[in-house]
Amino acid sequence: MELELNLNSMYICVKDMDRAINFYEKFLDQEVDERDEIFSIFNFEHNRLCLFNPAKVNEKHTWGNNCLPSFQVNDITLLMEKIHELGAPIGFPLTKIGESLVLEFQDTEGNDIEIYCKQV
Repeated sequence: MELELNLNSMYICVKDMDRAINFYEKFLDQEVDERDEIFSIFNFEHNRLCLFNPAKVNEKHTWGNNCLPSFQVNDITLLMEKIHELGAPIGFPLTKIGESLVLEFQDTEGNDIEIYCKQV
C-alpha cells in the first residue's frame, strides 16, 4: 500500500474566539460552520479553515508567523476594499510577484494572511 497525504484543513491560533469568528465571517462572507470556544471551523469545498484558542486547553503557544494562510481572489480591487472596511493593517504591500499580485494583511489576532490574484 502506498502512503497518501491529503491536506484537508489548517488552523490558526487565536486569542479571542468571538472576535476572530466575527472577523473571518466578514472576511470570508460566510458564517462559521462549527462554533466552539476552543476550536471553530469554516468549511470550504475541499478543505476547512479552523480557529484554535490554545489558552482554553492550557497549551503554550509562541505567537508570530507560525502559519501563512494564502487565499486566491479573482478581483484584487474588491479585496482591497474589504480589507479597508475591516480595518486590517497591511503588512506586505500589493506587489507583483511573477504572474500574481500579492499582499499580506493582519487579522484581529495578529496572524498574517496572504492574498494573491493571478494576472491574465
